[in-house]
Amino acid sequence: MQYRRVGTSGLQLSTLSFGAWVTFGKQVGRGQARDMLALAHERGVNYFDNAETYNNGVAEQVMGDVLADLRFPRDSYCVSSKVFYGAVDDPLPTQRGLSRKHVTEACHQALQRLRVDYLDLYFCHRPDPDTPIVETVAAMDTLIRQGKVLYWGTSEWPAAAIEEAHRVARENYLYAPVVEQPQYNLLHRERVEVEYAPLYEKYGMGTTIWSPLGSGLLSGKYNDGIPADSRLAQPGYEWLRKSVLGEGDERLAKVRALQPIADELGSGLAQLAIAWCLLNPHVSTVMLGASKREQLVQNLDALDLSPRLDESIARRIRQAVDG
Repeated sequence: MQYRRVGTSGLQLSTLSFGAWVTFGKQVGRGQARDMLALAHERGVNYFDNAETYNNGVAEQVMGDVLADLRFPRDSYCVSSKVFYGAVDDPLPTQRGLSRKHVTEACHQALQRLRVDYLDLYFCHRPDPDTPIVETVAAMDTLIRQGKVLYWGTSEWPAAAIEEAHRVARENYLYAPVVEQPQYNLLHRERVEVEYAPLYEKYGMGTTIWSPLGSGLLSGKYNDGIPADSRLAQPGYEWLRKSVLGEGDERLAKVRALQPIADELGSGLAQLAIAWCLLNPHVSTVMLGASKREQLVQNLDALDLSPRLDESIARRIRQAVDG
């Protein structure tokens, strides 16, 4: 395993990490979760991602139970949660958003579910138009000073809002966000590569990127239809299916265009897509998701492919997806 600093902070995360979105508590039970977390940790993964809204907190409960059962040394791994959407169906105003009240209570609830004394990373899952940014920044600052959170960040915030958070933190001597958690993959690049570009040098921001496989699209498993056991076939994720596949066959055509490159390298499409994300020096870690041990093994093997993606191959990959 390799490790990278989160921006200019001192925290170092494994370049490949493991997240619980969609899978834990739905497709993945405690037994499977235990096997995959043990495998990941054995392979050097030191960061596990979660959120209050994942299966209404059940994903955090599953992960917390497994981490307690495996008894990893607490200083050998990092764990995160995210706050915004709430952990109940039809949440009341005080059960969602980024108010001081919800940010604080959601942190306490995440600590209980994950069975830890502190969160290494705590993300604001989306911007909250109903809460002043200064209130959210101050709430995060308080949690850090109390020792309940070590670093905080944003997820899918516009660059302008991140800039505002840094301004507020600087003017009020508060802890500023050190990391953003955006979607990033071969088919979704502009925000990380263009919109956030000024933030890396100006504020030393790092990124913990999600969906390196475009919710499975870049693995090639949807080339011939939607498998019944796949993420896009899960009830309640019709919105994701439409978002991933888009209209027509254009995105699938781009994925198919990558296959000859993967074949030439002797790798799978998933490994190629993950390894490509690691070419970006502003990516602190690529968060993997898997519902089966075999998937996780294959995805972790992308680390061996990454050094082989020289500029010539990277250019061919870009040409394949850009048309």
